[in-house]
Formats: sequence, structure tokens, C-alpha cells
Amino acid sequence: MKSNNIIQDKSFSFSVKVIRLIKRIQVESKEYVLANQLIRSAISIGANIEEAIGAQSDKDFLHKISISYKEARETKYWLRFLDETSYIQEAEAEELLEDCEELLRILGSIQKTVKARNFELLIQ
Repeated sequence: MKSNNIIQDKSFSFSVKVIRLIKRIQVESKEYVLANQLIRSAISIGANIEEAIGAQSDKDFLHKISISYKEARETKYWLRFLDETSYIQEAEAEELLEDCEELLRILGSIQKTVKARNFELLIQ
């Protein structure tokens, strides 16, 4: 079920793709430690976006979006690591890394917008 929020939908879809990848990695290579690291960071992106949507203030919203951004950076690291160590195929890694980069661009843009809006409110 889609929402009307693009970052919410994209982060959810990304989490689903990562879970499907992890299930396969765990079956094929019996790798659990690295898989769990990726799961935690990837799912945290969307979870913190959900929390941001319910934020009680711009400060709270920005904090949760910033956490999502950091988790996306960590997820990018784990995807690159799994690719370089041949746990995932290069094409699969490229697709997920592109998705992750898109999330990073959107989250970065949201951060800039909220910071600029709050700065404008402060100087008025």
C-alpha cells in the first residue's frame, strides 16, 4: 500500500529489497553477522522517517531525518562491503546502491530545506 509521501514509500520499498537480499545471503552463504548489520541500518532509515512524520516539532523532525540520513550512509557502506567481498552480485549491489543514493539525496534535501526554513524564522 502506497502513501502520499515519496520518501516514506521509497524507504519502505528499499527496506523490502534489502530484506529479500538478506534472506538469500543467509540461505546461500550462511552469513548472519554482516547480514544483520545491513538489516539494522537499512530498516532504520524508514523507521526514523516514520518517526519524523509524527514529529512534534521541526527540531524533532530534523533530528529523525538526520538519523535516517546517517543510517543511509551506513547502509551504503555495508552494501559496498558485501559487493566487494562477493556476498552479493555487482548488478544487485549497483541497483541497491542507486536506491540508497537516491534516499541520501532526498534526505539531504529535506535537511537543507528544514534548516533554511528555521533559519528564516529566526531572522524575522
